Amino acid sequence: MEKNQHAGPGRMSRPVYEKELARLHAELVALQQWVKASGAKICVVFEGRDSAGKGGTIKAITAKVSPRVFRVVALPAPTERERSQMYIQRYISHLPAAGEVVIFDRSWYNRAGVERVMGFCTEEQAQRFLAMTPDVERAMVESGIVLVKYWLEVGEQEQTKRLQSRIDDPRKVWKLSDMDLRSYTKWYEFGAARDDMLAMTSSAWAPWHVVRTDDKKRGRLNLITHLLGQVPYTPLPARSTTLPQRPTADGYVEPDLTPYLIPAPF
Repeated sequence: MEKNQHAGPGRMSRPVYEKELARLHAELVALQQWVKASGAKICVVFEGRDSAGKGGTIKAITAKVSPRVFRVVALPAPTERERSQMYIQRYISHLPAAGEVVIFDRSWYNRAGVERVMGFCTEEQAQRFLAMTPDVERAMVESGIVLVKYWLEVGEQEQTKRLQSRIDDPRKVWKLSDMDLRSYTKWYEFGAARDDMLAMTSSAWAPWHVVRTDDKKRGRLNLITHLLGQVPYTPLPARSTTLPQRPTADGYVEPDLTPYLIPAPF
């Protein structure tokens, strides 16, 4: 990567971004092949400010890999039954088995952020969660899971710009919820909750990694590059593959498919 192409405050150009992303996609495919062959278990946690780009970054990671290996978990609000369970219970069943990469689009850290700030749990419950989580994550790591945790950080003005675009752009209105509007007024409360979370749950075995995403393209490339560096994968030798020769039609005649075709206005 040439430094002068990425230096300075300007946004990364799309041609440079797409070139670098294509290179990283090839590495993610190599990682995927290694995970399948080695039986590795990778768990990636995505947390961050509203509109910090979690969804777009996850899409960039998973665009060229198999959903059978890279599995995205984005849990809805808990049911009545789940609310009666031990808090971490609903997440544990989604942890990776051998040969899987599981990406949590928000995770058990909901309790340290949204639930705490918006009043969906008590302060006592939040503090208990913060105190217990490092030991739970130690157990995950000792079971053989490679656990990588990302916090995506976006500036106050950039967040306002992105949320306003969700109001103005009919393609994005589905991204804006009533909860987003309520959360918008609690910028500093979320900042304080983030600070507690980083201080109390960043450990030697499961540290937090903060990614600045005011420039989404740079943020995605930086995160993917970092993620690849967290897994000790070795690309497998490339297979020499040749397409086999097709046999003759042996009397088969292609029918006229016109009656089945959809309209083609383009």
